[in-house]
Amino acid sequence: MSENKVTEIKRSSKAENILSQINDNTLLGDLRKIAKEIKKDLELAMELWSTEKFLPRLLATLIMDKKLLSQEVLDQLDKDMQTHTYDERNNLMDWLMANQLMKDKKLIALMESWENSSSALQRRAFWYYQGRLRWTGQTPPDNTEYLLSQIEANIAQEEPEVQWAMNFNACWIGVYDEKYRERCIKIGEKTGLYKDEKVPRGCTPSYIPEFIRIEVNKRK
Repeated sequence: MSENKVTEIKRSSKAENILSQINDNTLLGDLRKIAKEIKKDLELAMELWSTEKFLPRLLATLIMDKKLLSQEVLDQLDKDMQTHTYDERNNLMDWLMANQLMKDKKLIALMESWENSSSALQRRAFWYYQGRLRWTGQTPPDNTEYLLSQIEANIAQEEPEVQWAMNFNACWIGVYDEKYRERCIKIGEKTGLYKDEKVPRGCTPSYIPEFIRIEVNKRK
């Protein structure tokens, strides 16, 4: 899927109809309702993606056919995401990961190969996926020691979007694995990441020592 192939798509009436339902007031839940009706449609997804707009692209991540996603296609999607703001491109990759990449063994294997990718978004996906395995309370893979050693060695110099995902990992490791809890807390104290973050009432801050304290207390 070359860049030209994406941008030269002439939109169908079906795509135009979908786009007419999306505006600045569209909620994420609305996108999910539209996607539920469409189910899988890679051609339509690529038409929506070709708009270069954030909400149509989010919808596209919901209706892609995961069986047709290769490293080459994902590299092109990654490249396209770079035109978005920091928050938008992170959301696009996170939705792509949660709704497509995590649901196919071959795509999971691809994600697991992205730890040292030249793409910050792909590295973010690697770390966010590992964190989600712990966040969901599943029995995590036996790579926790390795992940923590890599976080300790590399988090300080990583790109902000990757730092967030590494931090997310350490937070949930510290919550669910008491053996590593103090070590995770020390990572947070050393990096100081998100220490001054202000969060809405009822939300858990991302600063590792506070996150672990609050989430552990919830589970007592």
